Amino acid sequence: MKESDNWIDISLTIHPGMPYWPDNPPVSIEPSQCLAHGDVCNVSKLTIGTHTGTHVDGINHFIKGGMGVDQMPLDATIGKARVIKIEDPKQIKVAEIEPHNITAGERILFKTQNSDRALKSDTFVEDFVHISTEAAHYLAEKKVRTVGVDYLSVGGYQGNVVEVHHALLGSGIWAIEGLNLSQVEPGEYELICLPIKLKDGDGGLARAILKPLH
Repeated sequence: MKESDNWIDISLTIHPGMPYWPDNPPVSIEPSQCLAHGDVCNVSKLTIGTHTGTHVDGINHFIKGGMGVDQMPLDATIGKARVIKIEDPKQIKVAEIEPHNITAGERILFKTQNSDRALKSDTFVEDFVHISTEAAHYLAEKKVRTVGVDYLSVGGYQGNVVEVHHALLGSGIWAIEGLNLSQVEPGEYELICLPIKLKDGDGGLARAILKPLH
């Protein structure tokens, strides 16, 4: 986590051995060309799943015929965002987010215990804090623009992962997953988060940064 001119890097660093969704490909980075071996430059071969680390879900991740990340409107993940702290140790529920008066078009990033617990684990954490199905439908009804979470999925592992993705992506809400919000306080920020422009991509690795709005 580094800060420069008040920008806070909330991205996860990609590296071999990092946690990944269990049925996804692991990260592999191998030298293809190497200065140390007499080549003229360093070039690496990267093998990675499209939903590794910090990434943006394409609508087509769960919705047949939906937009890929290459078609995502840039303002979906660039602009004013609000970080909301969640105290519940298991789920992001309607009762806790309702008092925040979420309105249409907002970019909402949820900071949970994941940032200080699950993200610090060297292995995949199954019981990470995730959005409840009811809260996903609530956010869809509110017509938010984008939702961000601080672990690898908006929905729970072996739980409501399908239902939550359908509720959000099916309503045209863009999801940013794998954010590191451990150094971020609740409040309003300027967000820049752009996924790699992968044709018809069901997901795109992204670099995400925040700047406090005073």
